[in-house]
Amino acid sequence: MLWWKTKRFRDRDGIICDGSIRSGKTVSMAAGFVMWSMASFNGERFAMCGKTIESLRRNVASYLPMWLEGIFKVTEKRSENKIIISVGERRNTYYLFGGRDESSYALIQGMTLSGVLFDEAALMPRSFVEQAMARCSVAGSKFWFNCNPEGPQHWFYREWIEKSEEKNMVYLHFTMDDNPALSEKIKKRYEAMYSGVFYDRYVRGLWAATEGVVYTMFDKSRHVVKDVPRPYERYVISCDYGTMNPTSAGLWGLYDGVWYRMREYYYDGRKKKRQRTDEEHYAALEALAGDLYVEKVIVDPSAASFIEVIRRHGRFRAEHASNRVLDGIRDVAVHLSAGDILISESCRDCIREFALYRWDEKSPEDAPLKADDHAMDDVRYFVRSAFSPQRFSF
Repeated sequence: MLWWKTKRFRDRDGIICDGSIRSGKTVSMAAGFVMWSMASFNGERFAMCGKTIESLRRNVASYLPMWLEGIFKVTEKRSENKIIISVGERRNTYYLFGGRDESSYALIQGMTLSGVLFDEAALMPRSFVEQAMARCSVAGSKFWFNCNPEGPQHWFYREWIEKSEEKNMVYLHFTMDDNPALSEKIKKRYEAMYSGVFYDRYVRGLWAATEGVVYTMFDKSRHVVKDVPRPYERYVISCDYGTMNPTSAGLWGLYDGVWYRMREYYYDGRKKKRQRTDEEHYAALEALAGDLYVEKVIVDPSAASFIEVIRRHGRFRAEHASNRVLDGIRDVAVHLSAGDILISESCRDCIREFALYRWDEKSPEDAPLKADDHAMDDVRYFVRSAFSPQRFSF
């Protein structure tokens, strides 16, 4: 928090903090940024940037009054996306920005800033980050970056972390051991939640490459179960729709806090040499559900014609699936590790794809290969909906 006062680092242009989740990066950086800016400037403007303004409020802005209680007065002007922080006669303004995509850089053009804080810098496009940095033209301005790791080819890792000395930046790597608020029990819980690349990134805090099988934690002896009657409490269907590509759908039942993929429908038009119509796929959904009350069918939002068929028949409520691939893969990995989802042995195509679903090692970004992924997509849609239930439906 006070690196900028030390003799060793006070002439540096900024600080980069990366590392594991729950390691204290956010609170240390946000509090440190405010302390530095309030000690160094009066009547100036600063920027606090997140992936979105909503995530920035959730992760940083909403906690500032508590983190800074008794030191500074914090007043948020939500309609103006800014925060006023004051102490005595000293007062500075902090504007909130979201760096969602390449067009976001235009939001910050034209401002003059005395410093900028990037919360989760690796999730923002390079154009936005560099535009915000270009606004810092006041003498003594500094850059503050924090982030969780992504892949080792990520632009931020290559341009800033690997070149931190060249860029005249302080670089600090955090682990969970740096957070005194975490008990050993909680640390072990997080360690048990992740495996493979997600363990390396979220627990070890490494900029690890995605390679090999995606779901390294999938174990037939643990995750595949016998087809036996169970007193299920709820039923949901998830569906990845294809024309010549396979259409995959899974019927899920909730029993004793665990979701079971009870049975599935998988039709590959290319292998069968005959494409099925939307009505034929819908009839297969009806057969999959049988006489059960299915709460909803979670469908890829790009399958507009198929969604319209589901809506027209009136039996099922259709819900748009979340198509955030990497977030979905991470969530499936977490819930596989926790034992929250199990697969019945009759779901052979789903089990087959778990063994074949692989990362695309040639992709410059984290992405799975577009092969053996249709059941994997419908599993991902299901997990994102079942464990984050506030989704749009109609």
